[in-house]
Amino acid sequence: MELAKDKLVKNWFFFIIIFLSFLIDRITKIYTIDFFLDYNSNVYYFNNYINFVLIWNDGMAFGFFGTEGIYYHILSFVIFLIILFLLYPLILAKPYEKFAYSLVIGGGAGNLYDRVVFKAVPDFIDLHYLDFHWFVFNVSDILITFGIVMLLLKSLLSKKNV
Repeated sequence: MELAKDKLVKNWFFFIIIFLSFLIDRITKIYTIDFFLDYNSNVYYFNNYINFVLIWNDGMAFGFFGTEGIYYHILSFVIFLIILFLLYPLILAKPYEKFAYSLVIGGGAGNLYDRVVFKAVPDFIDLHYLDFHWFVFNVSDILITFGIVMLLLKSLLSKKNV
């Protein structure tokens, strides 16, 4: 029991990173939703490369598996389990990896919160160039992607040294 408590105490900084990631995501989503309610539109043209649009994504990645049917609940539960599972490697990892796992967990928790509370995730960042638009995403998606890229880079670089 003492060993588990020691591990939690040693990882307090990374649990704060998880909380801050979740909090930043929540604040940006609340602000964006409020802005678009006041703006009375769902598109705000910022410049030639980025727009802000409010899209409620009721599916998983890229809108697959919408809220219809049992699949939504099963996949939401699977996401919850994955977030819980990621706590284990976070506790055992080195600081660089702990930070990456913290971003993935915090971002995943942000999107999971929206899935449970609103049955949809608000996406609002629209990157584009001329007529090409990337998928609309949110801050949680950025955090998850950045964390995964960090883990992939660490894995690739450590394999080259073997």
